[in-house]
Amino acid sequence: MKQFVNFVKKEFFHVMRDRKTLLILFGMPVAQILIFGFALTNEVKNSRLIVFDQAKDPASQELITKIEASRYFEVERSVADQQQMEAVFRQGKIKMALVFPAGFNASLLHEHKAQVQVIADASDPNTANMLTNYLSAIVLDYQSTLSKDLVVPYRIVPEVRMLYNPQLKGAPNFVPGVMALVLMLVCVMMTAISIVKEKETGTMEVLLVSPFKPILVIISKAVPYLILSVVNVASILLLSVFVLELPVNGSVLLLFGESILFIITCLSVGIFISVKTDSQQVAMLISLMGMLLPTVLFSGFMFPIENMPYPLQLFSNIVPAKWFYLIVKSIMIKGLGFGAIWKETLILTGITVVLLGISLKSFKIRLS
Repeated sequence: MKQFVNFVKKEFFHVMRDRKTLLILFGMPVAQILIFGFALTNEVKNSRLIVFDQAKDPASQELITKIEASRYFEVERSVADQQQMEAVFRQGKIKMALVFPAGFNASLLHEHKAQVQVIADASDPNTANMLTNYLSAIVLDYQSTLSKDLVVPYRIVPEVRMLYNPQLKGAPNFVPGVMALVLMLVCVMMTAISIVKEKETGTMEVLLVSPFKPILVIISKAVPYLILSVVNVASILLLSVFVLELPVNGSVLLLFGESILFIITCLSVGIFISVKTDSQQVAMLISLMGMLLPTVLFSGFMFPIENMPYPLQLFSNIVPAKWFYLIVKSIMIKGLGFGAIWKETLILTGITVVLLGISLKSFKIRLS
């Protein structure tokens, strides 16, 4: 046991005196959580909008003021005719236009109905669809304020309630995904590189012929990255709470326990890659490309798995990041306990046991 602790201390010293390793370990999580939290978000805010107001009456001005007050749109300017509006669209300076017909206020007062035209730049269909929904919601809200005193029989008014994320922010979706992405990349890459580095320098053979058990040599090299990855989890959670204003609604201890399970899974993948490769460049390439793409594509935080072809949906079940992403969302965002995530935990544990068994078996075969 004393020898094992000494080996772990040695690995800690190697990590702490290597500035590049420290930058990857602690710089990458901070950079990614800030980038995904502030820059790469699926929210649409402050989108430029122009108005073609042919009515110029109190109702149209009131609705324009209501649109300006929202955080989704910035009313850039008003245009005088349709040709000018089309010219602004062609320049790519705006994403949407709102057209009020003449007599807008009169139609509301006398006919109790009026029309407005919403024109969106659909070269980016997802953004156009989202902006259209935002603007339609503002118009419907304005309509409901006008209809308070009207008695319309059999009117059905749907009441929409957004659970867990009422403001439709992007952080609740990205933070769990970034946790899975960071832990996967850091744990796999750093573990694989550290072991392969011993091979390249020739010190691995010295360690393996020592009285210390070879399996414990590999485990001792993984333990420091386990501890440092737990520190990374803590830093991500602190950033999400105090910078992104995303609190942890569930048990923090349960979240850390599940994170440690996922970290062990990633370390097992790193050990397997280190056994199969003999150079740091190859280990880094496999770690980055082999882990980055499956995590981004098949974890569910970037692209909905339900929209994928059925064979790819089946393949996503063997990607550990998918199950960890679901676990973190359930604990952190929904505030659920272990009873709601035991299936995902069981599947992730099974994947971890299989990967760890394959990695250690491959190491034993390599020794023989």
